[in-house]
Amino acid sequence: MNEFNVSGTYIWYYCICKREVWLLAHALEADQQDENMQIGNVIHETSYSRNSKEVGFGHSKFDVISKDNGKLVVGEVKKSSRFVESSRMQLLFYLKELSDNNIAAEGVLMFPDEKKREIVKLDEEGKIKLENIVKDIKLIINLEHAPPPVMIKYCKKCAYAEFCWA
Repeated sequence: MNEFNVSGTYIWYYCICKREVWLLAHALEADQQDENMQIGNVIHETSYSRNSKEVGFGHSKFDVISKDNGKLVVGEVKKSSRFVESSRMQLLFYLKELSDNNIAAEGVLMFPDEKKREIVKLDEEGKIKLENIVKDIKLIINLEHAPPPVMIKYCKKCAYAEFCWA
């Protein structure tokens, strides 16, 4: 098996569609002109201007970081809460990467258009889930061919749709 560094983006895709993980890992990019991707980019660029943005750490790139009462807070900005579970797991991955480097932090999911926030904290259950997801991602990306497409509720607005249903 080839060595591969999993990032938060792979965690997010994995929790939505395992085929997307393989496509991304094999340098097949989603349609960058996709309306949903462009909207997400605009929201990310225009929200939370007082915080540090796009901060790289290890294999992660945090959308937003700030301090709250002396505690480091890592924020993940999303267009909507439609993918809240995958967003939660992505943020847990970031918190685990920090924890593995002896940096204590909390997470917050931010949905600016919905004016919603969700606090995310890393616990043992989250660590075990992440460990299993990372192992599975590594198996998927080492497959010779992409997993077959599976029609799910997210396919209709997916920027990778042309790779599955064209």
